Amino acid sequence: MADRRRALVLGDGDGRFTARLLRANTAVTVDAVDGSEAMLSALMRRAGADADRVSTQLEDIRAWRASDAGLREPYDLIATHFVLDCLTTEEIERLAERVLAAAKPGALWVVSEFAVPAGWFGRLVAGPIVAGLYFSFGMLTGLAVRALPDYGGALHGAGFQLLERRERLGGLLVGQLWGTSGAIPRFSDRFEKAD
Repeated sequence: MADRRRALVLGDGDGRFTARLLRANTAVTVDAVDGSEAMLSALMRRAGADADRVSTQLEDIRAWRASDAGLREPYDLIATHFVLDCLTTEEIERLAERVLAAAKPGALWVVSEFAVPAGWFGRLVAGPIVAGLYFSFGMLTGLAVRALPDYGGALHGAGFQLLERRERLGGLLVGQLWGTSGAIPRFSDRFEKAD
């Protein structure tokens, strides 16, 4: 991500990703959107000396629009880590269309999410873990979503192309790199090539 200059980070929580991105890429500026003022404050504290390159927006990402953020130039990097699983497939479709409209040709979208892989591990281990997480989050936060959305289908339907993918913990955790037209896979040493 060293060549990226304008990043949109949706739902980064306490800012771990944003802080690492800012340290690794001293030229990038970040628009961070989160529905929690406490999380945005934690993100800014974690950004530390690099906080001057971050603009925050207190907004439910389902309602985010580039025009609301005062978009100065299109994004060449989008990041969502463990937030798309809080949305429905339809909500992700609408979000992906708005993100695409605010993205440069060749923009990259980094996604980290939970998944339930096919096979016995998915049925006996990953499936119950994901169901337990949804139950817990539902009880604690009132989250209405109770199943993993088809975020891959939503991103593809909006015009993004899956470039690379990596699985951890038997497929329970998935990291993906999506791109707009003109995007070139850049992390082949860290991700497996998409089929």
